[in-house]
Amino acid sequence: MEIHGTCDERFEALRDVLGASIDRGDDVGASVALTLEGELVVDIWGGWADEARTTPWDKDTIVNVWSTTKTMTALCALIVADAGELDFEAPVSRYWPEFGAAGKRGVVLVRHLLGHTSGLSGWQEPMSTEDLYDWEKATSLLAAQEPWWPPGTASGYHALTQGYLVGEVLRRITGQTVGAFFREQVAGPLGADFHIGLAPSEYQRVSNVIPPPPIDLPEQVPPMAAKTLLNPPLDVPAVWTDEWRKAEIPAAGGHGNARSVAVVQSVLANGGEVGGRRLLSGAGCEKVLYEQSDGTDLVLGIPLRFGLGYGLPTPDIPINASGRACFWGGYGGSVIVVDMERRVTFAYMMNKMGSGIVGDDRAFKLIAAAAEVLSQ
Repeated sequence: MEIHGTCDERFEALRDVLGASIDRGDDVGASVALTLEGELVVDIWGGWADEARTTPWDKDTIVNVWSTTKTMTALCALIVADAGELDFEAPVSRYWPEFGAAGKRGVVLVRHLLGHTSGLSGWQEPMSTEDLYDWEKATSLLAAQEPWWPPGTASGYHALTQGYLVGEVLRRITGQTVGAFFREQVAGPLGADFHIGLAPSEYQRVSNVIPPPPIDLPEQVPPMAAKTLLNPPLDVPAVWTDEWRKAEIPAAGGHGNARSVAVVQSVLANGGEVGGRRLLSGAGCEKVLYEQSDGTDLVLGIPLRFGLGYGLPTPDIPINASGRACFWGGYGGSVIVVDMERRVTFAYMMNKMGSGIVGDDRAFKLIAAAAEVLSQ
């Protein structure tokens, strides 16, 4: 398969790995990007934008990236905090008074939302996919809800709720929705083609994600997993609809490609400044490394270590030997890695979903190829 775009000759292996993945059928269409010292040194794409393989994946093809969106929402929170308007150590109820209900006043801190430790990994009341498009309902139910475990004591992946929780705090402070803030303060200044809430004029560029194979659930499913992930159940065809695309779902509904994700997240890799645009101070970038939890996640049932809004390296996830790195990914395989030590970002966005909740072997092969070059 021919791979299009630009690629520094040092990283030609990435072009080969992506092409082989498409040829094998592991990928249908995908994009890969890598920035180094703020410069886009890999910006490649290939394959098809549709499952029938009739429309080529183009330079400006975008896709729903699921939970990779969380890193964009977290970056907005970091920016607001860096401006002195948000204190990660403050109770959420300082900014969102209604959130103090059900024993949460003074107990759930802002950093608990970003670190998946607030105890609000899902909704207690029944939720439908359509309810995700109703910001007021989604946030008010969470404000009234009692935490499912003592806040701050463990992580439980906030698969969908994190975006509403962090997004509502940001809205109370800035007066803007997270999608509008991101567009005006991040994507616009950086010229990044990433959207939390997609305008109808952009719909024709979207490559619909292809549903993954059925997940083989273990015999012992963590009790918190069903409560979190099945209310509402993640409905892949729902993301093909106009309703999903235009809604602001800041934990799972962002649309972009590898180029836009890598460029935005390179803010963290480059001390807060990209292309002459400063979005964060150096100290503000370092906040992502503020450890919130380290242990078996109550929802996903796997060892995870969370900072503020991002996953952090562990022996099982050795993305950086120094530890000065963060990452996250999306349902089905998309992933972003930010290496603050080497000043590198790597992004992989695709349409064919695998079975992984956060990344999969396709991304890991590309990351390994890039790491080999960077270690030379």
